[in-house]
Amino acid sequence: MEKIIEIVPNFSEGKDKAVMEAIVGPFRGLDGIKLLDLEMDPSYNRSVVTVIGTVEAVGKGMVESTAIAAELIDLRKHKGEHPRMGALDVLPFIPIRGISEAECIELSYQIGEAIHARTGIPVYFYAKSAKRPQCENLPDIRKGEFEGLAAKMRDPFWKPDLGNAPHSSAGAVAVGCRKPLVAYNIDTDSSNRKKVLQIARRIRFSGGGYRCIQAGAARLEDRNICQVTMNLTDYTQTALYQAFEAVKMEARRYGINVTASEIVGLVPKACLESSLKYYLGMDEEEELNLDLEGIVKLAKRHLLLRDFTESKIIEYYLD
Repeated sequence: MEKIIEIVPNFSEGKDKAVMEAIVGPFRGLDGIKLLDLEMDPSYNRSVVTVIGTVEAVGKGMVESTAIAAELIDLRKHKGEHPRMGALDVLPFIPIRGISEAECIELSYQIGEAIHARTGIPVYFYAKSAKRPQCENLPDIRKGEFEGLAAKMRDPFWKPDLGNAPHSSAGAVAVGCRKPLVAYNIDTDSSNRKKVLQIARRIRFSGGGYRCIQAGAARLEDRNICQVTMNLTDYTQTALYQAFEAVKMEARRYGINVTASEIVGLVPKACLESSLKYYLGMDEEEELNLDLEGIVKLAKRHLLLRDFTESKIIEYYLD
């Protein structure tokens, strides 16, 4: 069986379409690889790219893409709502078919080394690829962001796994194998970032909330609203509906309403199915006999998902 992996590189550019088209260029027209999604967000000034393919093709395309990003993105001039430390900020690997987690971890080491050799960008191995306990959690690595990298790397505790000092304009990158992560944002009708941040703090694990939620607040200037922005690091332990309902509950404290939600990038079908079972009053063990069209329809109704179609579900490309 051919070994298929997914990568979800996050680049610190969300405004210039031409720049991002150049960066994803190596994923187009290359045998054995598919560019599934390019999602740009100007408020976050960040793009999430989703690619699946063979081990060899993904590795070749990713190294070339990183080199282009290092040339075109200058973090000394970058501003946006999302925390960042690198032009290519984070590069997750997710095993999809015919490849074990252990093989995916080894692959992350190989591609991380190739990226460093090609660009000089220092690399932290994170998540399941972490070689040190302090590097397991991405927000811990990224704390201080690009502006604080030089001082951070002088501390032996935070020395990169590859390299010694930040790239002058492209910073550093976190590379690693992880479980499928769901990037999930919830829109509110409030423009008060302080209050929305309080909501985020109450639902995230570091504030006493759900174990697998990392959350913060972001202000979308073009819409004059604030979002609760979050990562669900393991949707089998903390489901979408739990995050959604927890935000609604905490928002009531401030008279704030939830108006919509969005998934950034792609989402596994099983993640949606587990939450729909909650709204349909089904046990987790029961089978949900819905095609992708039916899943999308119910997910939009119950989770208020916007800009959501079948093409946002990973299985759309695999079935």
